[in-house]
Amino acid sequence: MRTIKIFDTTLRDGEQSPGASMNLREKLEVAAALAELGVDVIEAGFAIASPGDFESVREVARVVRGSSVCSLARCVESDIDAAAESLKDAEQPRIHVFLATSPIHRQYKLKMTTEKNVETVHSAVTYARQFCQDIEFSAEDATRTEIDHLCRVVETAINAGATTVNIPDTVGYATPTEMYERIDNLMNRVPNIDKATISVHNHNDLGMAVATSLAAVWAGAGQVECTINGLGERAGNCSLEEVVMAIKTRHDIYNASTRIITQKLVPTSRLVATVTGLKVPRNKAIVGQNAFAHESGIHQDGMLKNPTTYEIMLPSDVGFPKTDLVLGKHSGRAALADRASRLGFELDAEQLSKIFIEFKKLADRKRNIYDDDILALIEQNIHEQPDNIKENDTWSFVSYNLHCQTGKEPVISLALSYKNKEYTKEISGGDGPIDAIFLAIRDLTQTNISLKEYNVQSVTDGQDAQGEVTILINQNKETYRGYAVSTDTIEASTIAILNAVNRFRKLNIAKSKNH
Repeated sequence: MRTIKIFDTTLRDGEQSPGASMNLREKLEVAAALAELGVDVIEAGFAIASPGDFESVREVARVVRGSSVCSLARCVESDIDAAAESLKDAEQPRIHVFLATSPIHRQYKLKMTTEKNVETVHSAVTYARQFCQDIEFSAEDATRTEIDHLCRVVETAINAGATTVNIPDTVGYATPTEMYERIDNLMNRVPNIDKATISVHNHNDLGMAVATSLAAVWAGAGQVECTINGLGERAGNCSLEEVVMAIKTRHDIYNASTRIITQKLVPTSRLVATVTGLKVPRNKAIVGQNAFAHESGIHQDGMLKNPTTYEIMLPSDVGFPKTDLVLGKHSGRAALADRASRLGFELDAEQLSKIFIEFKKLADRKRNIYDDDILALIEQNIHEQPDNIKENDTWSFVSYNLHCQTGKEPVISLALSYKNKEYTKEISGGDGPIDAIFLAIRDLTQTNISLKEYNVQSVTDGQDAQGEVTILINQNKETYRGYAVSTDTIEASTIAILNAVNRFRKLNIAKSKNH
């Protein structure tokens, strides 16, 4: 049975999803989770892209052990120099160079002949080999490249020293059959193909990224490039959790395995969803809330008699708890800690105390406490707290009094706390209660912010379900995310806006200290 390498690009391609940018602390947290998950290669960023990207790659390279750390680079010496410098402290560095090879890219983007295309590949890979032994070359838009030219490019890259050659479906154009045939062609026509690992990096524009990646594995590819939750540009990338579990569940078809510790898939998925603000759909395969949920009476009857009637995987195989303990207002700290542990979170004493207080408040307002209620409390009270600012140096919610009437402007009295002092603002105006709250917060915090995106959804079922609010605000042409949950959506909206305000205040304080 072959071992397929898993190349994770959540920190590079995944972060290119609109609204998914992460700060350095969040990137390091995700990188640590990916290493614990067992990914073979972590693509930490594009070092030449910006000083922030360079720092991210460098810091990830310094702390990650057990996985290769990779930086992307164009086939340009300055890019390769930056990648090499950012990776100098990596335990297992990899430089990933790429060049477009398709006719449309050669003609319109690169203005490059086929001969020059091949020469550039050889020069860049040769140059990169001066810095480390693990070099990956990607033929951008490979699935729209003439097969004869692609064979020549792959052979050239391997001769120059590439240890991995990536055949990406950059625009998500290929069908599974086409991808199989393309990889099969390369395996049979490139004379030195046995000296490198063939990889694929497939986008999901037509919804076939996982299918095309699995077709490539079937044809002989030894590495799949993917992201947690399928994040990525446009429609995203091949989903790591889906391709890994497909290989594991259908090992009879693919005759392969991976190093991934699958029990960590759900916790890793939820971490990435939390730090990016891009939530996992309820019906998402493997890690979605409904992936192992059954409502149909026929399904429930079958599950009670034998779980394999309707489940092809065990929930515990991917990190879901086997049982669902009912939590309520009479539950104690030990029960809450046990449920958090089953959901993949090991809380220290301070975190448990903080979440327990919020849990008790919620239990007084809500009859049934579900797993997703607990997850929402954990996400709000652990991952969404601004760092590097003292607790009393943040704006926090105290109370509100709101009067709304059809055809009339809302009137709100909002109380906030800052540095242990309470401030109150009464305002009449705004297009509805949320707009009125936004205007009041802007006046109280004296910040010039504008609302870019507002999203509210229920965490669980029922009239007493918590409202989960995610907002994006703009301030000085920068975008900041806020998140909160509460059975009161007005309260959740207020807290989410304040979280975003505290985020950009944190960054401004950090910048002023650096200067």
